[in-house]
Amino acid sequence: MGLGEEPEIVVEPRRRSKPRSRSRVRTWLLRAFVGLVVLALVPFGLTLVYAVPPVRPVSTLMMLDLATLRGYDRRWVELDDMGPNIVNAVMMSEDGQFCRHRGIDVGEFRALLEEALAGGATRGGSTITMQTVKNLFLWHGRSYVRKAIELPLAVYFDAVLSKKRIMEIYLNIAEWAPGVYGAEAGARHHFGVGVSQLTPRQAALMAVTLPHPAGRNPANPTANLNRVANTIERRARGAGGYVGCLR
Repeated sequence: MGLGEEPEIVVEPRRRSKPRSRSRVRTWLLRAFVGLVVLALVPFGLTLVYAVPPVRPVSTLMMLDLATLRGYDRRWVELDDMGPNIVNAVMMSEDGQFCRHRGIDVGEFRALLEEALAGGATRGGSTITMQTVKNLFLWHGRSYVRKAIELPLAVYFDAVLSKKRIMEIYLNIAEWAPGVYGAEAGARHHFGVGVSQLTPRQAALMAVTLPHPAGRNPANPTANLNRVANTIERRARGAGGYVGCLR
């Protein structure tokens, strides 16, 4: 540069940040996808663990009670020690085809689907297996998303575990009052006796409480609850072959 000449100013172009930002977004999305896949696989892995008889699973509601420091009452009892009254009553109330289906009652599910497509009000339609996987792995409340996840999980759960083990888990994690889980704790909470000491009438009242344990009290039933319990008690007396897979 000679005397009197102005210095040449060189302006470097700004580095573009878009490629780097896009890369970060892709990385974040990939990590989120992997995380979701891992989370989705957890129930399948836990199912293998829960197939082992000494393992005593807890439900998502029980974990929530622990997380919120409310605590809960649950006393695990093996199915053979529960006696036939509660088993027969719950099966005939919740899922009379439990021993015959493979996690999903296809006939009932088809009827529910037709009702939904027709725009009518649908019933619950959940099998005991579906309710078990919901209680163990999923959230509560009506949700088509949850139901879509619940269906394949129920089929897998039924394929891995015996019917007897599924019923044992269900009866030990079902909620019978706020913070009261399992048939043993429920029987003691409502009637002051162990589950094996329940009369057929008490067992029927316990069974019809299950769809809405927070709003139904088997020890102080309404007239409508008594009417439904009459039907379940009658069906439970004739359960016979319906409960053959639990013997």
